[in-house]
Amino acid sequence: MIKREDRRNIVKTTADQGSPAGLERAAHKSRRFLLQTSGAAALLGAAKLAFPGGAFAQGAGPEVKGTKLGYIALMDASALVIAKEKGLFAKHGMPDVEVLKQASWPATRDNLALGSASNGIDGAHILSTMPYLISAGKITQNNVPVPMAMLARLHLDGQSISVSSEFKEPRVGVDASPLKAAIAAKRAKGKEFTGAHTFPGGTHDLWIRYWLAAGGIDPDNDMKLIPVPPPQMVANMKVGNMDTFCVAEPWHGQLVNQGIGYTALTTDESWPLHPDKSFAMRAEWVNRNPNATRALLMAIFEAQQWCDKTENKHSLAEIVGKRQWFNVPVSDIVGRLRGEFDYGFGKTATNTKQIMKFWQDHASFPWQSHDAYMLYENMRWGKIEAAMDVKALIAKVSRVDLWRDAAKALGVPADQIPSSNSRGKETFFDGKVFDPENPNAYLKSLAIKRVEV
Repeated sequence: MIKREDRRNIVKTTADQGSPAGLERAAHKSRRFLLQTSGAAALLGAAKLAFPGGAFAQGAGPEVKGTKLGYIALMDASALVIAKEKGLFAKHGMPDVEVLKQASWPATRDNLALGSASNGIDGAHILSTMPYLISAGKITQNNVPVPMAMLARLHLDGQSISVSSEFKEPRVGVDASPLKAAIAAKRAKGKEFTGAHTFPGGTHDLWIRYWLAAGGIDPDNDMKLIPVPPPQMVANMKVGNMDTFCVAEPWHGQLVNQGIGYTALTTDESWPLHPDKSFAMRAEWVNRNPNATRALLMAIFEAQQWCDKTENKHSLAEIVGKRQWFNVPVSDIVGRLRGEFDYGFGKTATNTKQIMKFWQDHASFPWQSHDAYMLYENMRWGKIEAAMDVKALIAKVSRVDLWRDAAKALGVPADQIPSSNSRGKETFFDGKVFDPENPNAYLKSLAIKRVEV
């Protein structure tokens, strides 16, 4: 136990620490005090009091021991699940992190707006567009902005677009144009051809819209698009509520295994190495807990690296397939996770380029050029106004600085830490090019859109 007179000595040493002489006196008295006491706790406590702004501040532990993070039952949430299951949050000083299943993306949005202090959540596995739309007040209750921080991407690739078995002929693939006949046939019978995504303005909405429009199908006027929570996709197609949908795994694998539909394309076939889900948190939580934010990111980075290893794929499928996480059979997960694709109509592929990438190819880095593309695609479809200052919004929400800080703290090799915030031009399967330096040229090149440029 520290004696009262010793505590007075410590307080006195901190009172005049502002000058060099004061710092020297503080150091001398702290050393003398440490010689008179014992134990690592006394050593650390005195040093922190004498030098509150030095090396100890840089290496300080998290301000809190836990937080509440949300996830949807999709394979791109794997890093959060593994960070919890493998004790990586605890390893980095955050043993009380909770990873909580969300019913849908609207539920994720609403719980983020609440924050954990009001029985919500502080961060989440999330569609990459949502932190921006939430921050801008585009999808929040009464359009009230909730400032968010985009901290990391959780993966590249790993999404697909599937079609009901009703439309086996003509077969639909990367080219969506054969669906025109199916749409016309349904309309002739007084029925609507229906596609599904997971959230308006979300990435799945953007991917399926791009695919349809590239095939000459207007997703707003030629058919109907509806939002459906990811775990409900297969059941809804089974009962005929939709004819095509875009979502992440494991739901396409499950659809094929149940013989309900087939995969038309994996989304990397339309845009190689594309982003999708991210890890984001409420900005006020990040600003209040910078060390805890770094700890969370370091745990997630380690989990992403673990998920990427070939030898861990089966274990990953077993873990996320558990009842408390996804509640999905391993057989619906493991094949595509390994790069073994059964499209469902006799076509198979073994292609590691199509697998979900968790760390490789800079999968974790939240390129601002990708955020710009997704926001301009929202502009294309009238989800946000053409006058929105996209650069200003990205500058406010994107925290690539925190990503780099956490990567350096974890000892990530320099060649795995991008120096630029832009990946440059992106080329899509139909030949269109998005140049983040000239986004209006991209918008002008599109035949089907809701915005005039």
